[in-house]
Amino acid sequence: MCRTLSAFPTTCLERAKELKTRLGLFLHKAELGSHAGNLSKLDWSAKHSKESRNLSEDVLRWRDSFELLLSSKDGVAAFHAFLKTEFSEENLEFWLACEEFKKIHSAAKLATRAHRIFEEFIGSEAPKEVNIDHETRELTKMNLQAATATCFDVAQGKTRVLMEKDSYPRFLKSSAYQELAAQATASSAAPSSSSLAEPLCT
Repeated sequence: MCRTLSAFPTTCLERAKELKTRLGLFLHKAELGSHAGNLSKLDWSAKHSKESRNLSEDVLRWRDSFELLLSSKDGVAAFHAFLKTEFSEENLEFWLACEEFKKIHSAAKLATRAHRIFEEFIGSEAPKEVNIDHETRELTKMNLQAATATCFDVAQGKTRVLMEKDSYPRFLKSSAYQELAAQATASSAAPSSSSLAEPLCT
């Protein structure tokens, strides 16, 4: 699913499962029941209160800006799960692939990875073709002739704008995120020794 994101410590699906365990119902709904079953309650005991509060604060920050969402590993995992329900996860996967691509220092590896990213996301028969205009597609293709860390910048920027203006607002308005934010708000307001209320539904 995320084979170009080799630098990620875990796969997107593993991070999604982890977030599901830690935050209950959100990814259960976002993944359209693909992992249906009994969900464990959130562990809000004193032992885990600090970690839970930090995560809750992180969840609430996602609605402040798209940049804050993308800077959070859990936020990226949650947003990716949401995009999968809309069959548009390729935009985020391309953006993430470009971020990892910029960290490569070897010229040989840079060129190899550049062609892989192009073939996966931009080429005419790309299995995960992103929604960019013809001019940007051709410009990116030309950039591959002498691949540098910035050769995908224009295409990456356009997919980011598309996600921020289109998918991100829908993510924030989704019932899944609204419920998650409500849980996070309750946790932030509760004393550290208190337990979170029961999930909204099972």
